[in-house]
Amino acid sequence: MKIPYYPGCTLNTVAKGFDVSARESARALGFEMEELGQWNCCGASFPLSPDNLMGLTAPAKVLASAARMGDAVTTLCSVCYNVLKRTNKALRDDGEKRSVVTGFIEEEYDGSTEVIHFLEVLRDRVGFDRVRESVKRPLGGIRAAAYYGCMLLRPAGEVGIDRHEGPTIMEDLLSVLGCEPVDFPNKIECCGAHLAMTRTDVVERLSGNVLESAVDCGAEVVVTSCPLCQYNLEKSQAKVAERRAGYRHVPVVYFTQLLGIALGQSDEMAGLGENRWDVRPLLEAKGV
Repeated sequence: MKIPYYPGCTLNTVAKGFDVSARESARALGFEMEELGQWNCCGASFPLSPDNLMGLTAPAKVLASAARMGDAVTTLCSVCYNVLKRTNKALRDDGEKRSVVTGFIEEEYDGSTEVIHFLEVLRDRVGFDRVRESVKRPLGGIRAAAYYGCMLLRPAGEVGIDRHEGPTIMEDLLSVLGCEPVDFPNKIECCGAHLAMTRTDVVERLSGNVLESAVDCGAEVVVTSCPLCQYNLEKSQAKVAERRAGYRHVPVVYFTQLLGIALGQSDEMAGLGENRWDVRPLLEAKGV
């Protein structure tokens, strides 16, 4: 099985471990993520003004490129997924918008390509039972907190890989890898997102709340699908440690990194050395 794959800007630069661990995991599970032949930035945010049709041109070009390769496209980054999925719906449902946008990009596209997150590929096309059967190194009961953030689940009517309240898709994957999923109250709260560029105080507060919530519920590692979330959570830990005596830093990893390790990848291939807080001592302590 081949599925067209949109890596996006961040996975092509500072989040290579996210990208490589996913590609190698796909091969181990018997399918290939075929990178789009031509792709550009998705825009990194969905335009909130209904008249901002220029904001739809960049993701529309990505979708048109994907349509030339197949009937579906997958991505890993939560932000890319959110932007592509919402743009696709707008172009499919609104003929007037579609006409203007396709005129801008000088390509025909009707919104018929399915946008699916890599987690959905694992759940719906590969199957978590198949993933379980392929595990070579069970993850030793690691207490892992799945952090969804905003973009994978909302707006519920437009995106949503799972229920927007009480999602379990990431916990279900972590379970088959041998982890012990940790539920925690802040798993669908915002980390501060793009405010990292202008209001670090807000990001430190919001991301700090997520981290403290996870740690208080017993998490040994926090797992995410968003490079921006990963960055904000990692960078905010120093501030959490300043204001909270006895706080222990917790590794923040991509779900594909744990998937890759469980499927037999080396820590170099999974990009574990790229993370600010090293998860390898935890893996060693658990006998992985």
